[in-house]
Amino acid sequence: MKKTYKIDVDCANCANKMEQAAKATEGVKDAVVNFMTLKMSVEFEESAQPAAVMQQVLKNCKKVEDDCEIFL
Repeated sequence: MKKTYKIDVDCANCANKMEQAAKATEGVKDAVVNFMTLKMSVEFEESAQPAAVMQQVLKNCKKVEDDCEIFL
């Protein structure tokens, strides 16, 4: 399953950090952050619960870029 989320981030480097943090989250098969459109596309593992996984993605992103936001 693949979902797209609106994000708020200040710079392209920060967006890259968010993408890496999302990819490292358990339950995420792949993630792509587009700084120009302020969107994050997340592909979930088959057995993953998207809502629970995205809560963890948000926590992981906040660790690397504390003023970022993902609108879940």
